[in-house]
Amino acid sequence: MTVPLLHARALTKTYGQTVALAGVDLDVFAGQAVAIMGASGSGKTTLLHVLAGIVLPDSGAVHLAANGVTTDVTTLDDADRTRLRGESFGFVFQQRMLVPELTAIENVALALMITGMPRPEAERKAAPWLQYLGLAGMEDRRIGQLSGGQAQRVAIARAQVTGAGIVFADEPTGALDSRTSDEVMAALLASTTGRGSTLVLVTHSDQIARQCDRIVDMRDGRVVGERAGRAVSA
Repeated sequence: MTVPLLHARALTKTYGQTVALAGVDLDVFAGQAVAIMGASGSGKTTLLHVLAGIVLPDSGAVHLAANGVTTDVTTLDDADRTRLRGESFGFVFQQRMLVPELTAIENVALALMITGMPRPEAERKAAPWLQYLGLAGMEDRRIGQLSGGQAQRVAIARAQVTGAGIVFADEPTGALDSRTSDEVMAALLASTTGRGSTLVLVTHSDQIARQCDRIVDMRDGRVVGERAGRAVSA
């Protein structure tokens, strides 16, 4: 039986009187693209953050099985979770979180420089990712000189330049028009599951979600259903 890459069980999380997660179980398998859907307040972003070790649950556990080792992410201290995120996880956000004063290649290289890699080496490793994502010749442009879709591709490159095996994306196309959304989603899938990595994303868009292998529906902090995506409809 295949062991899940991420194995989450009985996750709960409250913020004051608000229940964000009410006993969530979820398995994510290596190489899959999994979309988490739900209305605002359904708990989908909280679930993403717990799976990624950004937020600790009030109870429950998230196990990561990678490189022959199983780690309970929820029992790691802050330093170890930060290290795990830097080494194993990549992140793409709706607002991109790029540094506007830096160029495209500098933004991507920054993810490596944070780990201690010298700038020249980091930029050498960053350049092929920008080229792969269709940004060849734009390496020295600042973020304000790029379109929204181009900037989001920079964010996708930054998320993976470290060799992350899992990319977490929170509304990665939410600020884009429909055509650009499709282009960015195609680039995201090609550069993650298309290269053997795993993608977990949160989206409001059923059109975006259907391009993933699995669609997990949430309501009121619970998983209320699961649907097949591209794996069946393709």
